[in-house]
Amino acid sequence: MIAIVSGTNRENAVSMDIARQYSEILKEKGVENIILNLQDLPPDFIFSSLYGNTGKNEQFNRATDIMNTSEKFVFIIPEYNGSFPGVLKAFLDGLDRERALAHKKCALVGISAGDQGAGPALSHFTDILNYCGTHVLAYRLRIPNIGRLMTDHKITDSGYVTRMHKQADMLIGF
Repeated sequence: MIAIVSGTNRENAVSMDIARQYSEILKEKGVENIILNLQDLPPDFIFSSLYGNTGKNEQFNRATDIMNTSEKFVFIIPEYNGSFPGVLKAFLDGLDRERALAHKKCALVGISAGDQGAGPALSHFTDILNYCGTHVLAYRLRIPNIGRLMTDHKITDSGYVTRMHKQADMLIGF
């Protein structure tokens, strides 16, 4: 099972559009997957689910169960202020590193409104995943100027769609 993590809790985020498109690509390839939308986290999860409250919030526990039982991940990471969203870091902080992340494999997709395609965000996130013992696929997909590449909530630029398929194939074989 591959979990696709939409890395923001912002409403109507493009990240969820990309997560849905990636899910369709994996389904076309016969790969079972599930989307984990960080918007579905409890609004107070930083206080009700972390540290001394581990295991006490059923809604957060469902999200951690997805991470614990998935074999691989795709993280869809929007660029926020030159890095990735804080909610994604807080979510990782609430996970049991050994059960959820260590010795597992993942692919990263960075999206941005600007020209960098979330390059700095992907680098920051890769450092954290490496610390957690997660193996990151070297082929990191950076999608800049995301607003210009989408029609009807999907990337329609054939070059980027091809790259998404290539990355998905590489993750499947990783």
